[in-house]
Amino acid sequence: MNLNIRRVLSFVEDVWEDGATRVEEPLRKAAVVFVLENPMAGTSGADLRELIDASPALGEKMGRKLVDLMDGCEVQSYGKGGLVGLDGEQEHANALLTTAFADPIRAQIGGGEAWISSFQKVVAPNTPIDIPMNHKDEVYVRSHYDGMTIAVPNGPRADEVALIFCAASGGRLNARVGGLTHEEVVARKSAR
Repeated sequence: MNLNIRRVLSFVEDVWEDGATRVEEPLRKAAVVFVLENPMAGTSGADLRELIDASPALGEKMGRKLVDLMDGCEVQSYGKGGLVGLDGEQEHANALLTTAFADPIRAQIGGGEAWISSFQKVVAPNTPIDIPMNHKDEVYVRSHYDGMTIAVPNGPRADEVALIFCAASGGRLNARVGGLTHEEVVARKSAR
């Protein structure tokens, strides 16, 4: 199955200050959105294997775009999601966002041992979505529980699916609830 990419959107946020904390190097958050024609629009209960099989090529393209947006910043956390136009169903986004899709992105950002937080929903155009994010190698790093709010201008249309992948170069600037740290995760991986 060939998937028709209609639009690609990019979002980058650099945060130097958040409340009481100011940093020398900003926290970079980036999101890539691929708006696709939904080949399953108007169907209900169809076999989704073809979407899953086509998704690694999308992951490869999205990973390259994400690495470009991160502009040399280390990826420490990530999340994914999907917005499905009104003629589709939530499972259309889920089928496109499986591990088959995500593994090429993991390879390009230097791995990722933790599951990737994910959320999908069926929406009208311009509806925002909150993409949850967590540490890429260990889900219990509390400082990296974060997210990005994304909306697709004039989309997704009824016959479209918007796939979203977000990444960040670190945790929340004001994180202070304790728990496992990024540095401890890196040390554990090095000790193996």
